Amino acid sequence: MESMELTATEARVWQAYARGRTVDLRPTDGAAADSGAQWGPERTVRAEVLRALLLEAPRQAGETPLLRLTGARISGRLDLQYAEVAAPVHLWACYFDEELDLYGAQLRQLYLGRSVLPGLHAVALRVDGSLRMSGCRVRGPVRLGGARISGAVFLDGAELGEEGVELTEPILAFNRVTVDGDLQADKGFTAHGLVRLAGSVIAGNITFDDAVLSNPGGTALHASNLSGTDLNAMRLTAHGRINMPGARFPGQLNFEGARLSNPGGTALRAGGVVGGSLYLDQAAPIEGAVTLRGCQLELLDIAPETWPDEVRLDGLTYVRLGPHEPAERRLQVLERDVDGYVPYAYEQLTAAYRRIGDDAAARTVQLAKLRRHRGTLSWWARAWGYLQDFTVGYGFRPARAALWLLSLLLVGSVTYALHHPRALKPAEAPDFDPFFYTLDLLLPIIGFGQEQAYAAEGAYQSLSYALIVMGWTLATTIAAGVTRAISRQ
Repeated sequence: MESMELTATEARVWQAYARGRTVDLRPTDGAAADSGAQWGPERTVRAEVLRALLLEAPRQAGETPLLRLTGARISGRLDLQYAEVAAPVHLWACYFDEELDLYGAQLRQLYLGRSVLPGLHAVALRVDGSLRMSGCRVRGPVRLGGARISGAVFLDGAELGEEGVELTEPILAFNRVTVDGDLQADKGFTAHGLVRLAGSVIAGNITFDDAVLSNPGGTALHASNLSGTDLNAMRLTAHGRINMPGARFPGQLNFEGARLSNPGGTALRAGGVVGGSLYLDQAAPIEGAVTLRGCQLELLDIAPETWPDEVRLDGLTYVRLGPHEPAERRLQVLERDVDGYVPYAYEQLTAAYRRIGDDAAARTVQLAKLRRHRGTLSWWARAWGYLQDFTVGYGFRPARAALWLLSLLLVGSVTYALHHPRALKPAEAPDFDPFFYTLDLLLPIIGFGQEQAYAAEGAYQSLSYALIVMGWTLATTIAAGVTRAISRQ
């Protein structure tokens, strides 16, 4: 450092570092760093000076060194690859001419809030405290893959990338990162490009409330096998696919009021997710397909109108379903499954209604399931199914069976009351009763002695044959339907 001549500004920073004092180069408090390229020498500090300061500057007895620099233009490339920096680094509202390189570095604390950077290369970074990038403006990729952060990560209000500029890599590479605190990317956090969180482990909560993830036609968020306590994404706006298969959140995944859009593709792919609750209440109608195959949830909270036209729900397991809606509205969603007839989806919906005591809705779902299944059968099996449906609603409409019996009983009783059948043995025959004669014809097991004693002739004999056939058919379908209904209990 002895051979490097310091400017007046750099000397001021050097002297303040040893005592942990702040150097604020802004002419007025709160000035943004966007115009940093025009700042002159009075606000410029060379990157090589900061590197030497952090790695070589002697400590002063009784003082704690701390780099606190606000409103500076950092000229050149600040290269701290593999460096071990003992002092906290606070570069607040600074403008970086070149990408900040922290590859493999070990820092005590790093604050870059409200700064403007071309990019951040911090793969395998180690931070003993927190990483704060609140309100940052980073035009290029932020690479943090494999990082280990002992505190929290703050990206609230930050903007990454530039609208309309396509990248061949993620705008935020946060894959395989371990964070001992929270990850906050809320309060208007905006990412133009892919945000990749695959395989990361967050000990606390992950927050994307009011964030904007924009990668139209591609993946906006890739979070496969991501784990955390809660995922909060209330009022999130996502243009592109949300891809999070295998994610683990024992608390909740909260997309309340979110807007998910990926027309012509998949808007939400969350197969195999294990979580406490998935909230999509008050969310806008989803544009694009939704895949929840194999998810295991305690609560699924989504209104029927939020679901898109294409869903994949096979293996989706939930204990409770909200908000409470008529079965007919929920069934419309199951009919949109691109896999066609998915029995498991109907069983889950049935179980959800039974848990809240809505047995009528549960029966409606089971009836819809059998009707949907009927379309997959051979013609003769479909014919038998139509008969069971028409007569007794597959056993889930017992009142219909009673109506059929009463109707047939009325027709037979009136007919045979007006036209008595001939007695086979007049001397031995009991008194004729048209009501019980008709019951004898309709009921295949119970006998009242009327059918054996009297025989109709001509057209009335044909009616008796028809009543016998309809009685057997009705009894068989009732037995099959009741057996099926009991087996569902």
